[in-house]
Amino acid sequence: MPEAPPDRRRLAPFRLRAAALHLYTASGAVLAFLATVEICSAAPDPRLVFALLAAAVLVDATDGPLARRWEVSRWLPAIEGRTIDDIVDYLTYTFVPLLLVWRMGWVPAPHVAWVAPALLASLFGFANTGVKDERAGFFLGFPSYWNVVAFYAGFVYRLYGPAVNAGALVLLALATVLPVRFIYPNLAPRPWRAPVVIGALLWLGAMLALLPDYPRAPAWAVWLSLLYPAFYVGLSFRLSWGTRSG
Repeated sequence: MPEAPPDRRRLAPFRLRAAALHLYTASGAVLAFLATVEICSAAPDPRLVFALLAAAVLVDATDGPLARRWEVSRWLPAIEGRTIDDIVDYLTYTFVPLLLVWRMGWVPAPHVAWVAPALLASLFGFANTGVKDERAGFFLGFPSYWNVVAFYAGFVYRLYGPAVNAGALVLLALATVLPVRFIYPNLAPRPWRAPVVIGALLWLGAMLALLPDYPRAPAWAVWLSLLYPAFYVGLSFRLSWGTRSG
């Protein structure tokens, strides 16, 4: 006998939950839009922009685990959540932060000449189907954390001038398309996953603590906040080298 079709009423809550999660992921686009509106205002406040981008990071950090737990692709197979995620991530991790760097003049003139390589390299990074090795827990290339770069660019501009920011943008744009690997925080190899994720949350708290007086924090506080990025990069290289050697 043919198998009976599933009860649509029984499946409806699962599909509704999957749709709600897609909307949650897509909310990052609204946050990006609000941040862009602020950047385009007559007197943009970087603090508001970074607060909106921080909210987008929290959405991005939580939607993936929920999607896997709730088997979203099973209940709404026609909607590709990864596509939504990639579009939102390009806006919130790359386009909006670099737009802010351009708008604030944190790089030497012509400002767009220093921002454009990062925009293009990041776009190719997002288009690379092999950029995420979820099984091993790595990104291939610098994972377009331009929101972080933009946050520190304001401090660097005040303390050291725009040339340092220009050099950082060029080097990181190059690293985006090079075969170097960085830890995927949510999927970091064990036993490092907990330290990476907890450290990231504490670091986010430190960045938010620097936000009220941004960018007028003392140099020592800025350098102290860079301890976690240094740990993240160092651990990425160590684990990547160990994986390849093995």
